[in-house]
Amino acid sequence: MNAHITEGRASLGIELGSTRIKACLIGPDAEVLATGSHEWENVYADKLWTYSLDAVWSGLRAAYAGLVADAQHKYGVIPERYAAMGVSAMMHGYLAFDAEGELLAPFRTWRNTNTGVAAAELTDLLCVNIPLRWSIAHLHQAVVDAEPHVPEIRFLTTLAGYVHWQLTGEKVLGVGDASGMFPIDSATRDYDAELVERYDGLAAGRVPALGDLLPEVLVAGAAAGELTAAGAALLDPSGALQPGIPFAPPEGDAGTGMVATCAVAPRTGNVSAGTSIFAMVVLERPLAEVHHELDLVTTPSGDAVAMVHCNNGASELAAWANMFGAFAAAAGVPQTPDATYAALFAAALEGEADAGGLLAYNHLAGEPIAGLDEGRPLVVRTPDSRLTLPNFMRAQLYGVFGTLALGMAVLHGEGVGLDKMYAHGGMFRTAGVAQRFLAAALDAPVAVAETASEGGAWGMAVLAAYAADGAGRDLDTYLREAVFADAPIVTAEPEPADVAGFSAYLDRHRAGLAVEAAAVASL
Repeated sequence: MNAHITEGRASLGIELGSTRIKACLIGPDAEVLATGSHEWENVYADKLWTYSLDAVWSGLRAAYAGLVADAQHKYGVIPERYAAMGVSAMMHGYLAFDAEGELLAPFRTWRNTNTGVAAAELTDLLCVNIPLRWSIAHLHQAVVDAEPHVPEIRFLTTLAGYVHWQLTGEKVLGVGDASGMFPIDSATRDYDAELVERYDGLAAGRVPALGDLLPEVLVAGAAAGELTAAGAALLDPSGALQPGIPFAPPEGDAGTGMVATCAVAPRTGNVSAGTSIFAMVVLERPLAEVHHELDLVTTPSGDAVAMVHCNNGASELAAWANMFGAFAAAAGVPQTPDATYAALFAAALEGEADAGGLLAYNHLAGEPIAGLDEGRPLVVRTPDSRLTLPNFMRAQLYGVFGTLALGMAVLHGEGVGLDKMYAHGGMFRTAGVAQRFLAAALDAPVAVAETASEGGAWGMAVLAAYAADGAGRDLDTYLREAVFADAPIVTAEPEPADVAGFSAYLDRHRAGLAVEAAAVASL
């Protein structure tokens, strides 16, 4: 039996990622006590990527039930109360509700790239880069297209904000997640009032005032409501979960990634690799120019962050790993997924530094940084390239980091200082491979902590614990003193041969984008 659980001193974090919903329970010293997860996938319907709200709740219940079962198996106890809870999810997107709380249009996720007209108009109006996936871009595209539901909107939020609202009754959002809806004023750590006024002038008469639609913004550590009886029943139909548990502000997966890697102070950054891949770099000063490759978002405390977001991450790599796993099974030597990845990643280490002339594009969806409205995953090679398993796997791993490297080059051009990058996500579970290649792609040290594979659900649990017991410390101090003080961290320095090899690969990657564009036009 675990006293932290029985006495309600554990903290629960839940994160709704693009392919997995994960629940993570931690003790007061941030050690993982129990986990649960549920696999899910977005649906492409009517030319838009979406998830149904039924899938949201069935997935949340399954992940939470898995965590309860894990706790019961390990400690012989069913959790009933927690010190604090918190929900995070994929950022951006479009969840619009009417006055009765009914969803007005299917959930439009960050993955959609149909908002080009709106994003361009808003970037010009606000003098801030507004990416295609931001909530305000989705809203304004609906305004531009005169969608009939627009005048009925009374609340607009993200996936994390929606789940939090249903569990607590509070229409609030953590500042990091809110910064992916609409630009944040770094002084007030709230929506930029001047820019809100500009937008209201642009959209007057077509949509209600923006300030009446957006959730209230809260910084890390703030009280964000309590679990209601109805919310407890939604999450745990068994009735074991008790209401009254305090909640942290709901956050986006970018913010929980920063927390999970202790990268919330200036000159630090992190890379999160999953269905998408993105880098967050905490800024010391404002950027000199507006760049379409960079989002300006915030840490969960509201500090300015430059974000390089790529719609396509490790999904294509996973598809190839699954195929190789199926081949192994067909050959009579079945492997676990972890063993398959370990073997393929080990092979990549034996590949040539430039991947033998191979190119691998991971574009399942559109990629704005690369100028692509749609994606076509491709493997491309010239007749004199060396097609071997090591080169193929190195090309696949380089391909995950290719678009990211294009965006990071823009930050380098701005003279942004960076002491170390931290990385997290499932592809870093195989030690020393993806981490080494990312160091080559960034030409900077890359650190991975033991907590990295737990990812955002663990980071959200830490934010919940911080809200319950931050003891007046700022978030960076809390993380360094209470969470990461003794955490084992492995750092990979960039190897000169890998840096040169990746640079050669990236030159081919840039040149080959014309092939990608032709594939989109032809297939």
